[in-house]
Amino acid sequence: MQLFLMRHGEAGYNAHSDRERVLSDVGRYQTGLMSNWLALSIKDFDLVVVSPYLRAQQTWQEVSKHFPEPKKWLVFDELTPSSDPITAVELVLAYAEQCSAERVLVIAHMPLLGYMVSELVAGVEPPLFATSGVTLIEKQGRETEIIWQHNPHTVG
Repeated sequence: MQLFLMRHGEAGYNAHSDRERVLSDVGRYQTGLMSNWLALSIKDFDLVVVSPYLRAQQTWQEVSKHFPEPKKWLVFDELTPSSDPITAVELVLAYAEQCSAERVLVIAHMPLLGYMVSELVAGVEPPLFATSGVTLIEKQGRETEIIWQHNPHTVG
């Protein structure tokens, strides 16, 4: 299974709450850049799971312009910045197994994404994710490894 962990695009701070922050123009542009880059090597996603926060939802809207509709996409309340990474990983893997998903896209936040990488790949310190950054983790049975980590600055 391929797990694509993506941080939402850059967001502004002019909102009533963290949950309501919207993507900036730069965030939309950088998400489009990453989506174009991903679409060069990935034709589709079987499962997409997204944080309920507005900036993550808007990131998915931008990404979805570059890919066909996934077999299934869900919003997980367990993908917020302060969510428990163990619970988040268990939920993503359980749904991926249930859907027989080979390619899974997760759109969420820091620091959660970094901690999810550490939960998935033994011995790895939580990496930083730039906004719109993506890390690919391959999971074969109990074996997992980071294949690559890119952001708009490394693909643009």
